[in-house]
Amino acid sequence: MVYAFAKAQSEDIIVTEETDLKIDTQQDIIDPLRPARAAFYAAALPGLGQAYNKDYWKLPIVYGALGTGVFFAIDSDKEFKRYRNAFKDRLAGRIDEFTTVNEDGTTTEIFTDDGLIDAQDFFRRRKELAILLTAGMYVLQILEANVDAHLSQYNVSDDLTFAPDIHTDDLGQAFRYGFKLTYHID
Repeated sequence: MVYAFAKAQSEDIIVTEETDLKIDTQQDIIDPLRPARAAFYAAALPGLGQAYNKDYWKLPIVYGALGTGVFFAIDSDKEFKRYRNAFKDRLAGRIDEFTTVNEDGTTTEIFTDDGLIDAQDFFRRRKELAILLTAGMYVLQILEANVDAHLSQYNVSDDLTFAPDIHTDDLGQAFRYGFKLTYHID
């Protein structure tokens, strides 16, 4: 039951009227803080905003994307340090892992000094790119949780439909493909 109150200007009489306004579903109640809450949860812990929106199927996508970025960043950092340490050993006059000692006592370098420097640059750039993409995925999952929370409160009516449509031509020999937008007025 919802009560409506009205007050006349000239008189001090308050008129109340009882109406039968029903709120059928939980979706009719709009929570203006829901998108902000979903974004906050997603920022605090990746995937928590999607769980708050009850989109549990998105959790493996979020953790897969972030985990892949972290894996490539760690792997590239490890390779960068490997080539950097080899270059430092070579500058200090020590045998590095990319130098082999032959039976007659001579050494053979698999990579030149310039090759070791190029490898360091390659893996450093790859690490930085992986970190940048991981940060982008982190921000993207926050935005996705926020937008999904906004759209979950949007009133979708069956009166408006957008669907694929197939028509045959007048002779019935060819098909025409397209989309049909339908709006029903009751």
